[in-house]
Amino acid sequence: MKNNKTLSIRTIVAIGIGSAVFLILGRFASIPTGIPNTEIQTAYAFLALMAVLYGPLAGASIGFIGHTLKDITAYGSPWFSWIIASAIVGLIIGFSVKALKLQDGYFGKKQLILFNLFQVIANVMAWGIVAPTLDILIYAEPSNKVYIQGSVSGISNIITIGVLGSILLASYAKTRIQTGSLKLED
Repeated sequence: MKNNKTLSIRTIVAIGIGSAVFLILGRFASIPTGIPNTEIQTAYAFLALMAVLYGPLAGASIGFIGHTLKDITAYGSPWFSWIIASAIVGLIIGFSVKALKLQDGYFGKKQLILFNLFQVIANVMAWGIVAPTLDILIYAEPSNKVYIQGSVSGISNIITIGVLGSILLASYAKTRIQTGSLKLED
């Protein structure tokens, strides 16, 4: 009998590949904002796709592992307040998996709105509350600095996920056979 509480091999592989892609996008496909250590990150659009496809645990794991690897390779050490925030983004967006039903091959206006509602909530919580608060508690950073960094990160991630993430999800949905459609064979 299959134990539903364990991760499937497919999900474990997705976490590994997703973390590696997050690292690469985070290191090489980001745009500086002018605010210290704050960039526009395409990695979050990919994180959103993976979270929607594989669920909250995979989303949180990819955000945590991918961001940890990015920090270690870019800065030499992990910055855990932002790593935890990335995991929260993946976790919250991952909860949209059942509401969106992307596997059914449909990503219409309702799904677009639901997805963006989840991602806005995720980014506001992660970058507006969690990351700056943990920066203050863990690293004794000045509050005005970290709340500006968090706000810029949150806004840029909302826009990036809203545009690129929505395109990725719509593109993925087109590759699926819609529920109720007939599959024609040659």
